[in-house]
Amino acid sequence: MSYYFNTTLKNTSFEDALEKVTAELKKEGFGVLTEIDVKETLKKKIDVEFKKYKILGACNPHFAHKALTKEDKIGVLLPCNVVVEENDNGEIEVSAVDPIASMQAAENEDLRGIATEVQEKMKKIIANLK
Repeated sequence: MSYYFNTTLKNTSFEDALEKVTAELKKEGFGVLTEIDVKETLKKKIDVEFKKYKILGACNPHFAHKALTKEDKIGVLLPCNVVVEENDNGEIEVSAVDPIASMQAAENEDLRGIATEVQEKMKKIIANLK
């Protein structure tokens, strides 16, 4: 089982891709709680060059609440990460976690329905970026 969904955006800048991803997340009820600039962090912490790569911590409060009431330690797997990266050929790749794959580790059947709903939304977000 794959642990993510992805798509490649052509003729789009990194910054425009970030805006599109954020807008699509919002349409599905997700907000971006965290934004990690991996390129900047690696340069600052260990002085290495890396490609443009941001990790967006996306959260839908409704689903987060439902999951936390079924499994209080599920917070270690939240929020749902979405990665925006610039590949060597200049194309922008967007990847989103598959919540079913990540929540399997919890071994709690009560989470299955929630994970399935979130998976459908993540797939829709990725599909709508094309």
